Amino acid sequence: MSIKNILIEMKNMSELMVDLAYSAVLFNSKDAAEEVLKLENRVNAMNYEIKKQSLVAARSYEDAAKLTALLEIAEAAESMANAAKDLADLVITGFKPHPVFKMVMEESEKMIVRALVDGSSELVNQSLGDLLLVNRTGMRVIAIRRGDSWIYGPNKDTVILEGDVLLSKGTEAGAELLYKLSSGEILLEDIPEELEADDD
Repeated sequence: MSIKNILIEMKNMSELMVDLAYSAVLFNSKDAAEEVLKLENRVNAMNYEIKKQSLVAARSYEDAAKLTALLEIAEAAESMANAAKDLADLVITGFKPHPVFKMVMEESEKMIVRALVDGSSELVNQSLGDLLLVNRTGMRVIAIRRGDSWIYGPNKDTVILEGDVLLSKGTEAGAELLYKLSSGEILLEDIPEELEADDD
């Protein structure tokens, strides 16, 4: 990957980590916290890769000066990732947030959850455009982890596969529906029509 592409991925990852970390603390979600830890390792590895590529690319003092700005951006993204990891560590160690924190965070009315897509799920081999998950559940898929790779900002043509981990943002009620859909516990047709209308 080029330095440019690595920086783009670092930006996407660090932003996602912050959202995940706050949700992990607010909802005491160890699943979300563990996802943050996985992402933090990748961000650290990418920052190291940028440093290596920068050393190879710098052929003069002027080159080094230009690359320094990129290195500082990468360091800033890693700092964000490390801060998100610190929040996630609180959840892993059993920290209970102060009620004031919950009051502040709940103002957003949104949470981020991860849902593993089981082979029995109706979501398998369907595109996000066909599924209309936002309309049906109120949950927007913001990223998909597929093995060791990531899909950021998936669009309507993105197809969900068995074993995908969906990172989605929405309401607590919508999260419960997404969990059940992903596990195959319910079908899309099981979602009440009035709920779909409310989330449109």
